[in-house]
Amino acid sequence: MVHTEDIESIKRRIVELQVEHRDLDQIIAMLTAQAGADQLQVRRLKKRKLQIKDSITLLQIQLEPDIPA
Repeated sequence: MVHTEDIESIKRRIVELQVEHRDLDQIIAMLTAQAGADQLQVRRLKKRKLQIKDSITLLQIQLEPDIPA
């Protein structure tokens, strides 16, 4: 079972990751709108964005109570 302090810590981390995810989304949009944007950088940012999304999902799963089968 997850403790109250742990729950609050997980929720804070989720919010931090969501902010970073949105920031990356904006940066990627700006870079792709520019002619001659560094495609390697864009790919790396997109990969990081996907990693963040996966981390958010894993943290959200920790917050959900176990459902008996």
